[in-house]
Amino acid sequence: MKALIIGGTGTISSAVVRRLLEKKWEVYALNRGNKPLPEGTISITADINDEELVKEKLGDMRFDAVCEFIGFVPEHIERDYRLFGGRTAQYIYISSASAYHKPAGSYIVNEGTALANPFWQYSRDKIACEELLMKLYRENGFPITIVRPSHTYGENNIPIGVRGKNGFWQVIKRIKEEKPVIIQGDGTSLWTLTFNTDFAAGFAGLMANPHAIGEAFQITSDETLSWNQIYETIARTLGVELHPYHVASDLLAAVGSEYDFEGSLTGDKSVSVVFDNSKLKRIVPDYCPKVSFAEGARLALDNILARPELQRDDPEFDAWCDRVINALEAAKRQI
Repeated sequence: MKALIIGGTGTISSAVVRRLLEKKWEVYALNRGNKPLPEGTISITADINDEELVKEKLGDMRFDAVCEFIGFVPEHIERDYRLFGGRTAQYIYISSASAYHKPAGSYIVNEGTALANPFWQYSRDKIACEELLMKLYRENGFPITIVRPSHTYGENNIPIGVRGKNGFWQVIKRIKEEKPVIIQGDGTSLWTLTFNTDFAAGFAGLMANPHAIGEAFQITSDETLSWNQIYETIARTLGVELHPYHVASDLLAAVGSEYDFEGSLTGDKSVSVVFDNSKLKRIVPDYCPKVSFAEGARLALDNILARPELQRDDPEFDAWCDRVINALEAAKRQI
């Protein structure tokens, strides 16, 4: 079986590449060639937006599956249809579970949950991509499969709710130093975290699967945790006491516009979600997430703490956290 991965070096796509290699797929990765690929991957070095170069590089190759990990707007889908229409038996598009209806009508989410997110442009663009793909499937027979991940992480990153532009590390640093750490809301909203190797197992089961054509699937862990439990697990893994500081999501969105908390919190992480993976398990019956967050946090933090290049300080965000906390404490004293 032959697969083309558009991307191949991200948190999700790199795990998919490794999984496919283990399953003896012939794996091609199309990207700019800036990051190393697992041994055995066949590299096609090109910018996907350079259509003429991509056509030249692909020649007359055909694939059992083309997997798009870096398509964000409908123009990307239109480009891919021009490039891969008639060239692949399956086109798998990575969408996002953030596309599901916000505010949530029910905390239990499945593929039948409506797609509508007025708070986050990223999610609205993903919805538009899905709608275009379904149109291409219905009208032109383009063999699409849509996949909706939710907060997938791996050994190079750790899930955080409120974070700055440089990612998770400054929050980990605050936890290590036992400084107060901002958690959205009261920390009791429910969330699902999925380790990338578990995601890859479900994803690989959809590839070259005739029951997946024309369908959408969410791939997540079956473990549900509150945000308080997530942060407590991180602190426990680091061997320190957590000092949570709870702040309403709408306040964070109002005072942290530079961090897009309206999208990432109001439109995503502040909402309780419990994912029903029944549809996936019906056609990939051996799908069974194996990595608990307690284990995943240990794997990730052991790796992050051993690799200084993953520790990106963010003094601006650190100071912003202190200002928010100090302002709220002052407000408490004045009331």
